[in-house]
Amino acid sequence: MLRKVKVENGLVEGLPAADPRITSFKGIPFAAPPVGENRWRAPQPAEDWDGVLRAYDFAPISMQTTPGVNKDDIYSREWHVDPEIPMDEDCLYLNVWTPAKSADEKLPVFVWFFGGGLQVGYPSEMEFDGERIARRDVVVVTVNYRLNVFGFLSHPEITAESPEAPTNFGHLDQQAGIHWVKRNIAAFGGNPDNITIGGQSAGGGSVLSQLASPQNEGLFQKAIIQSGIITMLYEGERKPGPRANLMEAEKEGVEFFEFLGVSSLAEARQLDQMYLRDKALEYNGFWGTVIDNKFNVGDGFDLFLENKRLMVPVLLGHTSSEFFSVPKVSSIDEFKEMAAEMFGDDADEFLELCQVDSGNIDEVLKKATVNSIEYAIRVIGQANADTGANAPLYYYNFDVEIPGWDNPGAFHSVDLWFSFETLAKCWRPFVGKHYDVARQMCNYWSNFIRSGDPNGKDSTGEDMPQWDVYSPDAPYGMVFGDKSEFVKGEPSDLMKFLVKQHFKRRK
Repeated sequence: MLRKVKVENGLVEGLPAADPRITSFKGIPFAAPPVGENRWRAPQPAEDWDGVLRAYDFAPISMQTTPGVNKDDIYSREWHVDPEIPMDEDCLYLNVWTPAKSADEKLPVFVWFFGGGLQVGYPSEMEFDGERIARRDVVVVTVNYRLNVFGFLSHPEITAESPEAPTNFGHLDQQAGIHWVKRNIAAFGGNPDNITIGGQSAGGGSVLSQLASPQNEGLFQKAIIQSGIITMLYEGERKPGPRANLMEAEKEGVEFFEFLGVSSLAEARQLDQMYLRDKALEYNGFWGTVIDNKFNVGDGFDLFLENKRLMVPVLLGHTSSEFFSVPKVSSIDEFKEMAAEMFGDDADEFLELCQVDSGNIDEVLKKATVNSIEYAIRVIGQANADTGANAPLYYYNFDVEIPGWDNPGAFHSVDLWFSFETLAKCWRPFVGKHYDVARQMCNYWSNFIRSGDPNGKDSTGEDMPQWDVYSPDAPYGMVFGDKSEFVKGEPSDLMKFLVKQHFKRRK
């Protein structure tokens, strides 16, 4: 077993995982601490160390609101359970799980980015234990990155100092993590030319940003996006994607410095990390991806539609109970007005599909409600065919019955327990059928990480249900329910109408 390896900055020693055939390395620095002069700078090279770095424990989480405080929040019950978890601005560390016995095995590599709206989250969350995927002969890497104001502030002084990397520091941390993997993963038995990046929610959105960044050509070969592609459907919804262009974001940075009572970047860099965190929470701004025309050159969804991305296979999907888009109207007349504004001459078809003649606004709104991520994926699938790109897309819908006193449905993020096959760490009373689905889901993910094709055999030796590539002519996907089934069900007539209208409105 590889318990001690040499990376670019020195020797690092790991520990046997629960399965001693797997070695885990936790808390390896992949960049210099982003503190002091490195606050709000692109990640800088890590320094060498003497002796052996004992990579036995997770590093502190990024600066963020304290986890596990709001017990009414489902995520505080699910995995953000420890208010005492160490937190520090010095946070640029990653973790590796490897099944390799020697450094020459060239195993496929999976690099994971956690979600949390780019405001919260951390790789040491219980569900992100990489051991189960690693047991399928995959080297798993989970990467930490800067969040909120620490990761996404913009300011004219920062731009003047570093015009090539003026913002998006959290995304640049992710990118630096992939580069570290490219340079060092062979020491862990991984293949630097067979890297899959993956993430969920804002981590999935980050994967989309990495796919669409012109800086990343050749950096990875496949991508997994779980609940991370979304687009606006009905007016009044918050537009996903980049929050601002650089000039707009700089103005907010100036306002934030005024709120802090500092007059320069140098002063802001001297502020205590907890003070800065608390003032940012008090300011109540939303810090996220910025179009800086360096790392980020536009909305990732739009760039995907235009094939302005790395043309690699993508596995993508959603849960069945997340991010529903509902018209923001309260009467039939308002609904008709909205339809006319959105669809013009085609409004009558939309009204008929929503059964507006029933006169019952509640029922009409129910008919008009769609899963925003499913909508976005079906738009992407249409564009993938129409533009002749035809890069492989594998679509899934996670529709498992989730047990527990809170009756949560297939809520946003619950699929993580399954794709990482870490159900045993959860408080929920999962039973055999859940473990069967998790085993197969983790198999599919691991197969895709290996080859770009999720299909293969179960541990029983039997072929798993065939999962075909998504296309407008075969708009089908894998449904993870009481069992894994490739469902050849057509999208609803409303969904077909909406996808067609998306492209009509873009012209």
